[in-house]
Amino acid sequence: MSEAISPVVAAQRERFSASRSALPGVGHSAVARRRETGMARFESLGLPTRKQEAWKYTDLRRLEKLGLNGATAPADAALPDGLRAFVPAQGPSMVFVNGRLRPELSHLDALPKGLRLDGYAAALEAADAEVESRFAKAADASLVELNAALVEDGAVLRIAPGAVIEAPVRLVFLTAPGDAIVASHPRILVLAGANSQATVIEAYHGTDDTGYFTNAVVDAEIGDGARLRHYRRQSEGLQAVHLLNGSATIGRDATYDSFTLSLGADLARTEVVATFTGRGGNGHVTGAYLADGSRHIDTTTLIDHAVPDCRSREVFKGVLDGKGRGVFQGKIIVRRDAQRTDGYQLNRALMLSRTAEIDSKPELEIYADDVKCSHGATVGEIDSEALFYLRARGIDERTARALLVEAFLREALEEVADEAVREEFEAAVGLWLAGRHQEG
Repeated sequence: MSEAISPVVAAQRERFSASRSALPGVGHSAVARRRETGMARFESLGLPTRKQEAWKYTDLRRLEKLGLNGATAPADAALPDGLRAFVPAQGPSMVFVNGRLRPELSHLDALPKGLRLDGYAAALEAADAEVESRFAKAADASLVELNAALVEDGAVLRIAPGAVIEAPVRLVFLTAPGDAIVASHPRILVLAGANSQATVIEAYHGTDDTGYFTNAVVDAEIGDGARLRHYRRQSEGLQAVHLLNGSATIGRDATYDSFTLSLGADLARTEVVATFTGRGGNGHVTGAYLADGSRHIDTTTLIDHAVPDCRSREVFKGVLDGKGRGVFQGKIIVRRDAQRTDGYQLNRALMLSRTAEIDSKPELEIYADDVKCSHGATVGEIDSEALFYLRARGIDERTARALLVEAFLREALEEVADEAVREEFEAAVGLWLAGRHQEG
């Protein structure tokens, strides 16, 4: 492994050595083996580097600057008011602080019929066969292996076959400041039974006054005929590094609606892999990313059409200001037998400063004959004529620019089918526009 990243690897190894006997599920041999294997593979692989094609635009040396050590941050840390505002007032929810469940902040009583929520730690301790079987699977990604070694908690969300869950289920991950630099490795498992319907809102928040590291893994299975709306909001603190590996399998005639709003962290990378496993599936992997100051936001997706007669739609829009940098890597694979595939991909970026940067890499890899696939990427500045039109009507320049940015993002936000969530995300975008830091 390279000299530059060895302190990070060493710190995580130190933490594993110090805490391995207390990690959830280590009393069960299969879990203990998986954790040992995960750490060994992480040490062997090291952190991803720009020499790897999938990471050529994102440099994880920022992670080293955090000064990670082997300490474990307290789960009972007090929440500052700014974070307490993100604790849901009602509705089914699980709230995690520094990577571990806080039941007193969550709403786990009187859950709707057909919905089951468990802590990931509790599931590992109980030798839950469904959870263990998925946890046992090895991964090619070193960060997923690190998560397997050090995961302390997370959420297991089960929707019964045929159940319709009206209220959105919120999974909130908060990082509270403390004496130690926090490194948390949460894991989420979502199992949507056949013909079920549910909405899951996943959120990550932290404070700006200290650095920390979030390394999340999310696994969703959408059963035949099911519909899962999966919304994610990443608004970590200014000094945070946020890395997320997500995967979803989409069954026959199932629909997966995914939207990620990324507007936080010093460095953030969200990777989503969606695989069709049954005919007639629909996959919507969409989102918006906003980077100012010197923030770096990487969105990497893979849509795998492994079976015939499926449709996928990707729409991502980015707004970049100051020295902010955006990365979009989107790949659609159409396998040899995946005839009658319909795939659409669009990435558009709006540059608000001359020092901002975007790297866009859309890809189509097609092995079937009867397909309808398209992709596109555009980069531009604010329309000077539209800006002049608004200024001529007495609107000051800052307000006029904000209105044009909001209009640009509207197409992406319209992908959020849930009206209440869309309004929530629109409000978050408005706050970003009002308070962005343009200087890098």
